[in-house]
Formats: sequence, structure tokens, C-alpha cells
Amino acid sequence: MTGPRTVHGRRRRPAAIDTVITREFPMDIAALIAWVVTALGGFYMLGTWIRRGGIQQQQSGTSHLPAPAVFGHFALAAIGLVVWIIYVVADKTALAWTSFALLLPVALLGFVMLARWIPVYRDRAAAGPTPATAATQGAEGAVPAEGHFPLPVVMAHGLFAVTTLVLVLLAALGIGGS
Repeated sequence: MTGPRTVHGRRRRPAAIDTVITREFPMDIAALIAWVVTALGGFYMLGTWIRRGGIQQQQSGTSHLPAPAVFGHFALAAIGLVVWIIYVVADKTALAWTSFALLLPVALLGFVMLARWIPVYRDRAAAGPTPATAATQGAEGAVPAEGHFPLPVVMAHGLFAVTTLVLVLLAALGIGGS
């Protein structure tokens, strides 16, 4: 008799499907994915800030985001991501904790920039879209470069950043191992 294998009268799933369903997804890989998604959003905002004149606006005082905070946030996050990738490959706990330690000032700088961005976003939303925005870059009343960040990108970046921080901490603690 060659029918489907059954367990207690129920049809049994193939072993390959059981493996996929019951296998634990490693926390370090989840953190890596979250970190890469976070980095993509951050890289988009950095590009927007530079393209919209954020660096030049530092001299005129138009931008509310200090260049050292912007580039420090980016540099520490990028270094932390590289360390995390090395951790995923080498599986050395010290590297996981180093990445977590690098994420703490990244998060602090991110919260500082968020706090400085919120009034810019509110002012821009209250004023509505203006066609002359690009022509007035650098002039009095110009829209700061960070005023061009799309709200969904800012929100997703923040959400994935918090998720990354938590997942990195959990992985460093050895929770949800690989």
C-alpha cells in the first residue's frame, strides 16, 4: 500500500516543508536585513539633503541639521554595519557588542536630527507646496534641504532603525541564535 504517510490519521507534510516552517530564522540575519533597509532609507535622505543644498545651507543657517550630525550619523551607522557583517560571518560576540555600541550614538544623533526635522516638516506642511522652492534655495525664507524628506521615508527609517537596534541587542545577548 503506497498512500500518503499519516500521523494519527492526518496527512503528514513533506519533511522539506516541516524544515522551512519550524526552522528558526537567525536573529543576526534579521538584524542585518533590518539594518540594510534602514541604511537604504538613510542613504536616500542623505542624498536628498546634499542634492537640495544642505551643505551650502549650513553657511546661511537655513538648514536645521548640522553637517557634523548628518555625516557623523551616516559614518557611525556605516561602520557599525560593516562590523555587523563581519560579525555575521565570523560569529564573534565581541563584534556584535561593538556594533551595538556603535548604534547607540547613531540612535542619539538620529533622535537629535528627528527633533530638529519635525518643526521643518510642520512648517512645510502648513505652508503647502510652493513652485518657487527650488528658485529660492539659499535665500531668506527658503525651504531647508531636510524639508524635502518624504514623511513615509523618515517614518520607515526610524521604525527600521529601532527594530535594528533591538535585533542587534537580542543577537548580541544570544537570543534567537543562528
